[in-house]
Amino acid sequence: MATQSVATELSKRDDLLQQAAEIARRYALDIGDRRVAPAGKDLDPLKKFHEPFPSMSSEPLQVLRTLDEIGSPATMATTGGRYFGFVNGGTVPASLAANWLAGTWDQNSALRIMSPVAAELEEVVLGWVCEALGLPANCEGGLVTCATTANFTALVAARHALLARAGWNVADDGMFGAPLIEVIVGEEVHASILKALSLAGFGKKRLTRVEIDAQGRMRADKLPRMSNRTIVCIQAGNVNSGAFDPAAEICARAQEQNAWVHVDGAFGLWAAVSPKYRHLTNGFEQADSWATDAHKWPNVNYDSGIVLVKDGMALRSAMTMTAAYLEAGARREPMFHTPESSRRARGVELWAALKSLGRDGLSSLIERTCDHAQRFAEGFRKAGFAVLNDVVINQVLVSFGGAEITQKVIRAIQEDGTCWCGGTVWQGKPAMRLSVSSWATTEADVHRSLEAIVRIARGSGA
Repeated sequence: MATQSVATELSKRDDLLQQAAEIARRYALDIGDRRVAPAGKDLDPLKKFHEPFPSMSSEPLQVLRTLDEIGSPATMATTGGRYFGFVNGGTVPASLAANWLAGTWDQNSALRIMSPVAAELEEVVLGWVCEALGLPANCEGGLVTCATTANFTALVAARHALLARAGWNVADDGMFGAPLIEVIVGEEVHASILKALSLAGFGKKRLTRVEIDAQGRMRADKLPRMSNRTIVCIQAGNVNSGAFDPAAEICARAQEQNAWVHVDGAFGLWAAVSPKYRHLTNGFEQADSWATDAHKWPNVNYDSGIVLVKDGMALRSAMTMTAAYLEAGARREPMFHTPESSRRARGVELWAALKSLGRDGLSSLIERTCDHAQRFAEGFRKAGFAVLNDVVINQVLVSFGGAEITQKVIRAIQEDGTCWCGGTVWQGKPAMRLSVSSWATTEADVHRSLEAIVRIARGSGA
């Protein structure tokens, strides 16, 4: 009887997985034809999820069908070609397929002994990323959830190193009474850096802010004097304008005074892969630490953040934990390079995406999305609307007139469903922001989206 029961359950699991694959396949095939944002009627059924914790078991197949019937229509079509919000990438096919396999493997990538393949792939992809971005080959790093966590991890490593220079062991003695560390940021610093600095104990009100130019770049000539207890945070790709801080000049100044330079390069660092845009990243390789996202331009599944640090000892000293049951091997152990211990094997999808694209494919993806951004900008200008930034990579800022009309147009575009663009504030003025980041976006998607945006804007009185 026991053998029959196990056989029955295995058969049910096989049916369940086949159904899941078919549902996922159908979703992926239909993504280009559906609304980008769900309609109101698609959101109402979400109320059905709110129920008391079930007392009885449910058939897994019915659970899956409920999830699909209620959940799938209420998703944002971020993996399609007409989603231009929040610098969200799509998912290249190899990454999606690897995600299914990784979910089946269900590996804990904390230690090599827990998952040899997870540890190996993580080590491989970190080397590939350094090579692709032109960063020092001896960097150490880890795979985390997002650029916010990557920024936090790098800044904690910097804190450890700078305080050690002053003879202070922050791991043992904490921050109370520690020597002061000065943190320098630009006026256009991203919110993720501010959050990371706050989590690391530096405080948002104690920062030194440096004047920026018209595109949001930090002005190197306005940098204050630094010391060997200074952290300078610079940007590779402003989240609004896409502009790059003058890294070569800033890093040179910082190195003269033995300061630590950290790069918030959530999406912009990937421009280094493209021969056409590589010049924008000149000098960033001279920094001390870097944070970026693979779920943005490289189009890896969520979540896929990356932290890299030149001083590997500082990173490991800040992140290592010990316990009698945590037996470390002689080779790199993933959990000693990130804040998390137990975590999923993010390196699987990242390896699959980079392996399938290669340098040429990734470069093509970057250049293609930048070309699409230029088409949007040209279309907006031709229609008589103001493009507010120099479109240097994949970011476009457009105004439809005053604050009220611009916000009205953004709301109408989001409700229309043809495409999805977000709002922002640029130099005190509301604007619509397009981030062209998906491998799936085509010229037809750009044309269709432009047509809808112009139609809606003019219909709204812009």
